[in-house]
Amino acid sequence: MAVKIRLTRMGAKKRPTYRIVATDSRSSRDGKYLELIGTYQPINDSAVKINEELALKWLNCGAIPTDTVRNLFSKAGIMKKFAESKNAKRG
Repeated sequence: MAVKIRLTRMGAKKRPTYRIVATDSRSSRDGKYLELIGTYQPINDSAVKINEELALKWLNCGAIPTDTVRNLFSKAGIMKKFAESKNAKRG
């Protein structure tokens, strides 16, 4: 089972909010997910709330983030911490 970290769309028409979730790559966009990692509201000054521990847990388990989620994680500093922890294990 390939796990992806991606966005699921919520909210009203023309007022989107997104959930950042870990899900099976074969499931539909708004379908069943494994775990809720955070939320993203692009209209509300890009309000992003991410549970850093869960995000790092799924990245360490091999989950692949989509491009948008990777950018959100980079802005929050999660990708940097993930890279540092990965390099610390090697060295």
